[in-house]
Amino acid sequence: MGLNDTPAAERLHVSFFGVRNAGKSSLVNAVTGQELSVVSEVKGTTTDPVKKAMELLPLGPVVVVDTPGIDDEGELGELRVRRAKEALGYTDLAVLVADAQKGLTAPDQALISAFEERKTPYLIAYNKSDLLPAIPAAGENELFVSARTGLGIQALKERLAALGNAAKKEKPIVTDLLSAGAVAVLVVPIDKAAPKGRLILPQQQTIRDLLDGGNTAIVCRDGELAETLEKLAAPPAIVITDSQVFGKVAKIVPPEIPLTSFSILFARYKGDLKALVRGAARLDDLKDGDTVLISEGCTHHRQCEDIGTVKLPKWLLDYTKKELRFAFTSGGTFPEDLSGYALVVHCGGCMLNEREMASRLARAGAQGVPMTNYGVAIAQMHGILKRSLSPFPDIAAELK
Repeated sequence: MGLNDTPAAERLHVSFFGVRNAGKSSLVNAVTGQELSVVSEVKGTTTDPVKKAMELLPLGPVVVVDTPGIDDEGELGELRVRRAKEALGYTDLAVLVADAQKGLTAPDQALISAFEERKTPYLIAYNKSDLLPAIPAAGENELFVSARTGLGIQALKERLAALGNAAKKEKPIVTDLLSAGAVAVLVVPIDKAAPKGRLILPQQQTIRDLLDGGNTAIVCRDGELAETLEKLAAPPAIVITDSQVFGKVAKIVPPEIPLTSFSILFARYKGDLKALVRGAARLDDLKDGDTVLISEGCTHHRQCEDIGTVKLPKWLLDYTKKELRFAFTSGGTFPEDLSGYALVVHCGGCMLNEREMASRLARAGAQGVPMTNYGVAIAQMHGILKRSLSPFPDIAAELK
């Protein structure tokens, strides 16, 4: 992926919900102009959320999501409904597709309540409206459309664009911490887990954010950091490091230079940094027999020294001196019930959108389970969390 590509996690997620046979998949295909979803008269054809990253004009780069019917039945149906409800966690804009001849059903009303509870902008699209004897007046967030004839499809796209533009917010990763023209040193270790020939997504996005802000990004490996700092005519405004070499980098960077990590920056960018710092403080409260959930937002081939399944468990055992148990999730999987866990340690979430990270953090908070992320936890275990929060003095001040 090039620096100019829009990562899926940075695209607005537009999800289509509704009961079976309301014509969700037909409407998705009509809106996207692609055969994105399989269409059939048989109820329950869509069995898992179907996602497609694409350009949807006039809205721009989006991920379109076609979800299973929210009223599915039986054992498999319950699984499909669960997957549809999971999509609520990452949906930025929702389209509730209802059969124009039948109107809103009880499951539709439950979806509307879920949208409003989550403050998710939504539209109600009454599909199959070509079968009505006359098109009735539409409410403020309602449209009458027909996937078969194309009626109202362009209007739906334009309404989505208006909602999307209102929902978009440009959030900096690091440039709001720097003055114009500042120099930032980025420490990027190259190890077995590093993708061949490219940088990982948080590193790419941070570099792009610095360039867009008119700043200078100097990138080096941890082995060349000391030499790099010596070559600079003036100290950099900030040093940003990969979490895995936090301890080593902290010993090299003079204390007067602000130091943080990609993971900590993304904790703020994607979620609630203050809450994640509070979660890291709970590392000291872990007891023998506690289970720690380590969750990654992406799926990748596990390396022998994988940070999530190998390094973090080892560091946690060494730091706490407790007999801990570990559970692991990856990708779109995140438990509904977190009651069996004493702590959740999440990745930086570069492959998840902001809504899904917020949803996961809110779920943990609602169940009273502390949650932190890789970078914050690693800094805590190395005894340098306060140092790594130097760019955020209000949050650092809360630490003991």
